[in-house]
Amino acid sequence: MRRATQVLPAGGFADTLATVTLTAHDRHRRRIRMTDDRGGEFLLDLVSAVHLKDGDGLALEGGGVILVVAAFEGVADIHAATPELAARIAWHVGNRHVPVQILPGGGLRVEADPVLLAMVEGLGAEVRRLRAPFQPEPGAYDPHGLLAAPEPTLRWG
Repeated sequence: MRRATQVLPAGGFADTLATVTLTAHDRHRRRIRMTDDRGGEFLLDLVSAVHLKDGDGLALEGGGVILVVAAFEGVADIHAATPELAARIAWHVGNRHVPVQILPGGGLRVEADPVLLAMVEGLGAEVRRLRAPFQPEPGAYDPHGLLAAPEPTLRWG
């Protein structure tokens, strides 16, 4: 079975042997048997769990790359009429600890959870339900995120 052992950032490789289309949830993996879009099986076998992004490549042992494609899934885009309302909505969404994608212009994209969407509509948000790729923000302390936590320093006395 083919083994993918390294993630290549989007644009960091030339040709691909295959594609694998995955939801946001399925793009956060370390080790799992997968099937590419043509039906070929491979083992994703990484050192640690990684948030794969649309356009990333999975480098195969022995050569070749499988292109990661973000699946279209049920999501909702949330927009607010004022910065104050946007902040209020972001606070409430964050308080629910749900994955969120920040959209250009300051909107939010979330999974289409009816309870969450009813809440933000009740706060005054404009909500548009659609099927689209979903790329949530990594956690602030995710080792692959923008704000990876520094190594702790112990000081005595």
